[in-house]
Amino acid sequence: MPRDPAPELLSPAEMARADALAAAAGFPTLRLMEAAGRAVAQAARRRFRPSRTLVLAGPGNNGGDGYVAARLLEAAGWPVSVAAIAPPRPGSDAAAAAARWRGPLVPFSVAEAGRAGLVIDAVFGAGLARPVDGPVVEVLQACRAPILAIDTPSGLDGATGQVLGFAPQAALTVTFFRLKPGHLLLPGRGLCGETLLADIGLPASVLEVIAPRSRRNGPGLWRLPGLGPDSHKYTRGHLTILGGAAMTGAARLAAGAAHRTGAGLVTIRAPDAAAATLYRAAEPGSLVTKAPVASLLTDPRRATWLIGPGLEPDDATRTALRQVIDAGRQLVADAGALGAAADMPEVLAGAAILTPHAGEFTRVFGPIGADKPEAARRAAARTGAVVLLKGADTVIAAPDGRTIINHNAPPSLATGGTGDVLAGTIAALLAQGMPPFEAAAAGAWLQGEAARRHGPGLLAEDLITLLPAAAAAASSP
Repeated sequence: MPRDPAPELLSPAEMARADALAAAAGFPTLRLMEAAGRAVAQAARRRFRPSRTLVLAGPGNNGGDGYVAARLLEAAGWPVSVAAIAPPRPGSDAAAAAARWRGPLVPFSVAEAGRAGLVIDAVFGAGLARPVDGPVVEVLQACRAPILAIDTPSGLDGATGQVLGFAPQAALTVTFFRLKPGHLLLPGRGLCGETLLADIGLPASVLEVIAPRSRRNGPGLWRLPGLGPDSHKYTRGHLTILGGAAMTGAARLAAGAAHRTGAGLVTIRAPDAAAATLYRAAEPGSLVTKAPVASLLTDPRRATWLIGPGLEPDDATRTALRQVIDAGRQLVADAGALGAAADMPEVLAGAAILTPHAGEFTRVFGPIGADKPEAARRAAARTGAVVLLKGADTVIAAPDGRTIINHNAPPSLATGGTGDVLAGTIAALLAQGMPPFEAAAAGAWLQGEAARRHGPGLLAEDLITLLPAAAAAASSP
């Protein structure tokens, strides 16, 4: 699978700094604006047929991009008019772009929006800091034609993907240099429609100065464990999973995923004889034991543990996870382990990876709020663990503030047991020597790829059989 050539995600503030650094290095911002407008015009010509086109222009650089696109589309024979909510600031690059527009200027009105065959939304870009309201909302709501958004649909926060007041549904969004988190986070990802990333000549060298802390997930960010001629089951890692007495399927799913992801040995620790019988009958490839956790921890080869799938969120689970952490072992905490730490995040301090969904996260750390990546970062810093905050826009955060956004998860993953498979996959990668941040990111991507290969009707069990093919895709050149 080809590596993603541009995995970095830039917040609006980081993008503004990139523009400033480029200008200081001799790349005039007006030239970049011309390139951005040209990319928008080219995208419009490729995606849509010539029709009555209305460019809704704001007073800033986003509006400047719109004026350039209007001029180039008109030169190509398109019927174009511009409706400006306010004139650009005198002396600005946007003012220079507006001065070169010689075509029709029409009122920024509901009537004009309603009669357009294509609307180019150049009102506000990704750095908007206040809710959209008043006439802007009325005009955007009046659009019946497809919307091509420049940078982001107006009203969409490029940092968080949240809507500030109102944001329209775009058919196509054209953005520049690097994507922003809001292009991948929900609901922004859906409102952007198809997102096109355009190269406008801004030098990639500015990234070395900015050092962006967010990336979009993909095989270019990590390398899966490989096998050498001297590999054996112990070099591939020994994963121990604490199994429950009632919901035995959860640990079995996690164990199956761990086997398929390459763990050399997998032990399921059963709480009693009845559960042990069930695990032995169902998991011929797994070791099953009833030995106490403290006894199992005397074996140094049991370096990686998964606690949570199918466990009750009770004192016994809480005690076990602290035993494992205090023994210096790598712990992946999921499901019942997270429930056992409700309102007590300190219980999870020292774990390697936490894998909460939104509800579990809220019970442990409090409300997520509008900024999902920042919430995950705070939780990671508080516990010292990598936090994988699950969802269609899964966020992986490291304690040092680095984040990865996973965007390949299809809706078919919304079914019982997929979280257990994910936990087993991540724990197996951790057991094989991947660092926690990379193991969490790789596990999320592999699950999304496996689900994509299956299509509709997905069961959690299906993911397990498709993990090797997903791993092969990640490792192919």
